[in-house]
Parts: sequence; structure tokens; C-alpha cells
Amino acid sequence: MKEMRFHESSTTCRRPKTPAQTGIRFSLLLCAAALLFGCATYKRVGLDPVQAQQIEKTLESAGLNFSQELEQEILAIDPEHVTGEEVSSVLSQTPAPRIINIHGGIYPVHRRMISFSEFLVGMGYPRNRIQNPSDGTYTFSCYESSEMIAGMIAWYYEKESLRPMIVGHSQGAMQAVKILDELAGKPASRLAVWNPLTWKKEKRYEITDPLTGKSRPVVGLQLPYATGMGGGGLTRVLPNQWDMAFRLRTIPDSTEEFTGFYKGMDLLGGDFLGYGPANHYKASGSAHVRNVRLPSEYKHGEVPDTEHLLHSQQIKDWINNYKPADAAESEPHLDVTFDSDSRNILWAADVWYSIKKHWVLELQRAIRAKRALHHE
Repeated sequence: MKEMRFHESSTTCRRPKTPAQTGIRFSLLLCAAALLFGCATYKRVGLDPVQAQQIEKTLESAGLNFSQELEQEILAIDPEHVTGEEVSSVLSQTPAPRIINIHGGIYPVHRRMISFSEFLVGMGYPRNRIQNPSDGTYTFSCYESSEMIAGMIAWYYEKESLRPMIVGHSQGAMQAVKILDELAGKPASRLAVWNPLTWKKEKRYEITDPLTGKSRPVVGLQLPYATGMGGGGLTRVLPNQWDMAFRLRTIPDSTEEFTGFYKGMDLLGGDFLGYGPANHYKASGSAHVRNVRLPSEYKHGEVPDTEHLLHSQQIKDWINNYKPADAAESEPHLDVTFDSDSRNILWAADVWYSIKKHWVLELQRAIRAKRALHHE
């Protein structure tokens, strides 16, 4: 949808509105803004069957056929303390789990997530595991089907042998939880595989697990890591989010780890303006869930804007050495002065820590599974 411009009309003096009236008016304005400025979404057009098949073969052939030496180097990495040197010297030789970036709804918020994608690439993550192979895009819209994205995640796992990770921002954070619910069998007990090259649903509900060679249903697939920033607040009133009213903060077992980010003074994405336990995610089962409160001065719509952090080696080194608190709730603070623009560094450092951690864990999991099969 195209970006549109509008101007304020003149107003006359009126009696002050009650808080309830103000909230309703703001909700209506929020919906109107989405229409006026445009939806940050894509028109997905599938590739022709021949081209799609060629790309699919390329993804499958990438494989995880490492030398014994490289396998040992990967197994020797401590996932909790992955250094920048290990990223550049060891992990750079390997494929990585696919990153599913999900942006919010109002144009041009998708550009913020593209900035985050460039940040990941600059830190050493393979571009071809962030960029969609069919159309070159780096993100998914919060308005795209959660059923489709969940089925697509299963397709990627089957082809690439590493379980994807999800990063959601604003309404994209709400969509991330929807996808986890889909994989957990809510609301349906069956979930079809979706092909991200043709953008069509396949006539099957199972995949061949690449680590065991056995057939398994899409429902029940567990991801290594998912995260959401700024999900909730007034975006709850949008029609596409009504079904999340009572389940947004509950994380099912379809992810091993989830980090929920929120901030104070956040009208759009924070419940009760981003203050208090209403913003805290919790596990419904065994998922490891952390809640991180970012500084109030962070701007809701700009948090994923992180490409500028690559301009300073000091900042990159600090990010690579960052280790978040393991507490269920934490509020990190900076204790250093940087030589360059460090906006949004706490969010970027925390997410990058988890991404490189699970990059290593997924590779180690695949190597051990392959060795176990060879010993059967």
C-alpha cells in the first residue's frame, strides 16, 4: 500500500473528554493511521515450478556435511559465551538457522526490521538465512497468515536441517506468539506445510525430520528461540489482534526459549503504558521465558533500527561480549560511554546473544544427531 500524506484540520474549543473517550478516540485514530499511511505488507508472488525446484535443491544441497575438524571446532564452542572471533573463524563456515523477522503494521516500520537484518549480517550472520529466497525480502508482515508462516517454518526445517528462529516487533511480537500457538496445535490439531517459494499450501501435514529421517507432524515442532518486543498496548484493539486478548503473554512449549521485551511510556505496545507485571510473559509448560524491560527513552517504533551499531568496533565488541541476566525479569543498564551512536544497543545485544547461542546449539544438535545415526 502506498504512503499517503494528510494534514490536521482546524478545531474549535470543546469540553475535555473523559479518559474512556480519549482511549476510544485514540484507538479509532490508530486504525485510521493504518489505512492512511498504508500497511507495511507484501504482495507475495510465487516462482514458476522449475525455478522453485532449482532453489529448493540448492537449499537442500547446502547441507551440514562438515569435516571432522570443523565438527570438533563447533562442538568445542560454549553456546553461552560465543565470541566474535568464533563467529568469524568457525561459524562463518557453516549455515545458520533461518531467521523469521516479523514487523509491525504501519508503513514504513518494515524498514526498521530491514535495518536489524543488516545489523545481523554485519555481525556475521549469513544473509541467505535472513533473506527470503523467493522474492528477496527480509521480513514478514504481522498481517500475513500465522498458519502460513508456521507451515513455512516446518518446510525450512525439513530442507535446511536447522530449526528457524522468530524475531517479532510491535504487532509482529503478537504474531510471533500466534505462530507458536499454531505449532502447539492451537487452534487446530493439524497444520499444513507451506512452500515459501511458491507461496502455496502443500497437500501434507507432515515433514521428514532431517535429523532422524522419520516422518513427523508439523504440529508439535519446537523452535529453539523466539522473541517479541512491544507486543500489546493499544495495538490490541486492532481487529487482527482481537484473538490475542487473553493469550498474548502465555508462551507454549513450541519454543525452547522466549524473550519478551517491553518499555515504559509505551502507549502502542505496552500494557498499562509498559509498567508492571501485565507486560510479563510466562510459560504454559517448560519453555524458558525471560522478560526484559528496556529504557523508557527507547522509541517503540524504532527499537529494531540497529544497523548504525556496526559503525563502531567498540560497540561491536561490547555487543559480542554481552551476556544478559538469566532472571525471569531484568532491567539492563549501560555502564559505558561509547564512541558512536548506541541507540537500541541493549535490545540488539540481547537478541544477538540469543541468536548466536542457538546458532551454535542447533549446529551441535545436528552434528550429534548425525553421529548417533551412524552408530546405530
